Amino acid sequence: METPSLIFVGFLCVLWVLDCVGVVEGIGVNWGTMATHELPPGVVVQMLQDNGIQKVKLFDANDTTMSALSGTGIEVMVAIPNDQLAAMNDFGRAKKWVTRNVTHYNGVNIKYVAVGNEPFLAAYNNSFIQTTLPALENIQNALNAAGVGDKIKATVPLNADVYNSPTDNPVPSAGTFRSDISDLMTQIVQFLNKNNAPFTVNIYPFLSLYANEDFPVDFAFFDGVSAPINDNGVMYTNVFDANFDTLVSSLKAVGYGNMPIFVGEVGWPTDGDKNANLQYAQRFYNGLLKRLTAKQGTPLRPGNIEVYLFGLIDEDAKSIDPGNFERHWGIFRYDGKPKYPIDATGQGQNSYLIGAKNVDYLPQKWCVFNPAANDNVNVTKMGDNINYACTFSDCTSLGYGASCSNLDAQGNASYAFNMYFQVQNQVPMSCDFEGLATVTTQNPSQGNCNFIIQIASSFSLGPSFSILVISFLCLAFYLM
Repeated sequence: METPSLIFVGFLCVLWVLDCVGVVEGIGVNWGTMATHELPPGVVVQMLQDNGIQKVKLFDANDTTMSALSGTGIEVMVAIPNDQLAAMNDFGRAKKWVTRNVTHYNGVNIKYVAVGNEPFLAAYNNSFIQTTLPALENIQNALNAAGVGDKIKATVPLNADVYNSPTDNPVPSAGTFRSDISDLMTQIVQFLNKNNAPFTVNIYPFLSLYANEDFPVDFAFFDGVSAPINDNGVMYTNVFDANFDTLVSSLKAVGYGNMPIFVGEVGWPTDGDKNANLQYAQRFYNGLLKRLTAKQGTPLRPGNIEVYLFGLIDEDAKSIDPGNFERHWGIFRYDGKPKYPIDATGQGQNSYLIGAKNVDYLPQKWCVFNPAANDNVNVTKMGDNINYACTFSDCTSLGYGASCSNLDAQGNASYAFNMYFQVQNQVPMSCDFEGLATVTTQNPSQGNCNFIIQIASSFSLGPSFSILVISFLCLAFYLM
């Protein structure tokens, strides 16, 4: 029988363990669902709770997701996709959206509504220039009319490209909003300020490195550089601080230098590019979380910064137009397993986050290149089948500098065939490829190149279902 003193010591140990579990206080995560096989929302919510994550940013207001979040107390940002902004220019439709996606979920702790997502990206060719501000106004006014506008605020997550510094004086203190949208940005800022809503910005140090071969690598992280930027005596040692303070200066230039700012997305991918790897991701997050724990802030905005990490789980159905890395932003793998140990508490101790529980997988089978076909294989035939497999599955790990970039020709074929096989739920006819493929129970993974076994998940009428239907139809056509 334990003595009272031992019981007390045990109690203190339990408290210590509970205190160490979870991410830095106030940190949120982006939960994207563009996957061919989604983890069930209930499993994801449990994972959030197990890790002490109390804030989540969504990219829609899906009913199953919202239902899973109900009653948890987790603070939620729901979202209106860009393709719905025009519809929200009608106040009646905006009110219906709020009723259906906000007030309907009285058990969900909704804090923000994201009106669009980076709608002013140059790649969108001004498609949302005319619709974003009216949508923002109508949604906030609809929230006000529903009696929840005092606690739920509408905001617009914007890419950091909406502001910049002049080329002849590229320092944060010279920051202004982009000239082509300066008037529009001023109106948005004024409306946000009127409604006590924050400015939301997405900052990606990785993209600075990805876009510019000459970008100093160390400047993307938080552990010091040999040549900091000197801005009138203020020293900048990392691009995050410099970027954030350029926004602060831009807001100041239009008369709102004290507006609340939170970072809607910030993170580091782990595959699909030579700079997207586990080591860099761990380095980035450890530096970021340490700073957030210390409430260090930036030179122009010291103190706490509200941040949403991007992202929670890898998404194998995302567009790769920005780059192959786009499907690998998660701090967790596609199946909810943590990728690497990080200093989640910001207190100097690396540990793995708590992974998803009760995840069901497909059988331990892989689709690989058939060695028996080697003597008769036609190069064109091989290439066409690899291209087909990669068109309907995720082959981004085969790209230059990625985790599977060192495979030989047969290895490339095996990887592509297996990814397609797993997307198709291991249906036997999906591992043929004109006789080039065969099913094996021997794991063909090599080094850092992981040949996955996909999770067994229920299908929903979302991106997962659509991709599977299209793939099935294409396969049927292919076999005709």
